[in-house]
Amino acid sequence: MKKLYFVCLLVLGLSAHAAIQDHDLFIVSDSLSLIDNTKMPYKVFTETNSFQGKNVIYNISEGDTLRLNIHNTDSEIHHFKVKGLSNPATIIAAGDSMLVDFVFPDAGSYIYYDPLNYPDNKSMGLAGMINVKDHNHSSFYWNIKDYQKSKSLNIDSGNVEVWNNYYPNYFTINSKSNPAINMDTDARVTGNVGDTIYIYMVNTGQSIHSMHYHGYHLEIMNSSRKPSHVGRIKDTFPLFPMESLVLRLIPDKPGEYPVHDHNLVAVTANMMYPNGMFTTLLIED
Repeated sequence: MKKLYFVCLLVLGLSAHAAIQDHDLFIVSDSLSLIDNTKMPYKVFTETNSFQGKNVIYNISEGDTLRLNIHNTDSEIHHFKVKGLSNPATIIAAGDSMLVDFVFPDAGSYIYYDPLNYPDNKSMGLAGMINVKDHNHSSFYWNIKDYQKSKSLNIDSGNVEVWNNYYPNYFTINSKSNPAINMDTDARVTGNVGDTIYIYMVNTGQSIHSMHYHGYHLEIMNSSRKPSHVGRIKDTFPLFPMESLVLRLIPDKPGEYPVHDHNLVAVTANMMYPNGMFTTLLIED
């Protein structure tokens, strides 16, 4: 039987034009095809009850309500929470559904995830991003993640995992590694000289990732971990686990320039180079 469960976060002064965005969200379990043609047990939040490789990316305007009808198609209980909001985790039994409302206090990028047995379910894939916008510029979205395949196999077998000996060997953006990242229109940054471009980044992995942009300097517009860094302009941006950054790029010249993690192991997939977190910016005249 479907249950209804509402979390209401009231924000004073919402715009009279604020909208309600209704979405179905499904928890689905299957396996992720990795860049070296192996597979890893994986769970995702998807738009339908069929498995999709990456978690849903939600984009809403500042002041909007995000209404999610969350369906648990897995055989196990799952929880649902948005980091940075004070609401308790929503508990969804196997085969059940919950209806939840969220209103966000500020523009920026938020992480939604399953906190049950943390970080087990998150590491198995259950973590996505919600982007709250206060602009209409071209935007791109990166859900950065790392995995240790042996731990995913162990968790999937029902064993207790120990995380003090974590050595990730796969690294993705939106569940893809180089060169597949450039095929993802959410991730591949394209534009023209003089455009205003926003890049939303969340780190839903276990490791720090320091993303280095060649060719351009970008401005920090929002930082969940270091709000005092807003306004800084540079080319390298450390992103800590379960934190987010919003960057603004205004390209001053055309070209195709690489972006990669400065931790070079993250530019591999099971030690194969160049895979992992590597993509390019494509800017035209």
